[in-house]
Amino acid sequence: MENRLKDYRENAGWSQGELARRLGVSRQTINAVETDKYDPSLPLALRMAKLFSCNVPDLFIDHWEAEEN
Repeated sequence: MENRLKDYRENAGWSQGELARRLGVSRQTINAVETDKYDPSLPLALRMAKLFSCNVPDLFIDHWEAEEN
């Protein structure tokens, strides 16, 4: 899974700490998500998308393809 959280955060002009404060999580959580060490929970991903006025798939891109039968 690829994520664009850092791009959205930097475009907003926020530090990791500021984004963490706005989302009610630790700065370490934001860092772990941005560096692909942690996949956020669905509620957190939804809050992120709402904060950036986008859809979850805009932030988190899944390259998975279903197998054909």
